[in-house]
Amino acid sequence: MAQKKVKQIVLAIHDQKHIKKDWYVDFDGTEFQGFLARLTAEMKRLGVAVTVVRNRDSVVSISSYADLLNVVKLSSPDDGHSNQCVGHIIGKSEALNIMDDISAAVRRVAFAPETIAPSSEFRKVCHNCGCGC
Repeated sequence: MAQKKVKQIVLAIHDQKHIKKDWYVDFDGTEFQGFLARLTAEMKRLGVAVTVVRNRDSVVSISSYADLLNVVKLSSPDDGHSNQCVGHIIGKSEALNIMDDISAAVRRVAFAPETIAPSSEFRKVCHNCGCGC
């Protein structure tokens, strides 16, 4: 019997430059790292391997929550999604909670990638992330 292929998702976190002190998130802090550990463990049980990488060479200027969503990008090569920011994947954030929004984006890429707009589509939530949306 053939084994089911594990879906690969890469979650890339870029560095931040804060124009204002609002929306600062410590992506290296204990709370966020615990969130990532729980998310990757849960997704692994569901057949999705989430790899977290830091891209310190790319810096996103943060002056709003929409900019903060641009700091985290997801790729799923099997689905044709490459380097798309969380804002592009989920659209407008309802609760302005970065961990909830990342979790929603990962699940959408994992289980409903066909519902994500192509990279070429303009999305107003994106500003300066360079993802092409």
